[in-house]
Amino acid sequence: MASYTAQVNTIHKKFNNAVKKAKTKKSLNKAYSVHKKEHERLLKKHLKEEMAMINKAKKKLD
Repeated sequence: MASYTAQVNTIHKKFNNAVKKAKTKKSLNKAYSVHKKEHERLLKKHLKEEMAMINKAKKKLD
C-alpha cells in the first residue's frame, strides 16, 4: 500500500490537472468538490489506521 503522503500527492496531481483543463466555473467547482471528497475519504482512512495502531500499542502496555 502506498504511503499517506504519496496518496495525497496523487490526489493533488489529479486536482491540479483538472484545474488546468477546466474551461468553466462549473468544471472548477466540480474539480474542487471531487478533490475535497477524495481528501476526506483518505484522511478518514488514515486516521482509522492510526487509531488502530494506537489501540494495539495500548493493549501491549496493559
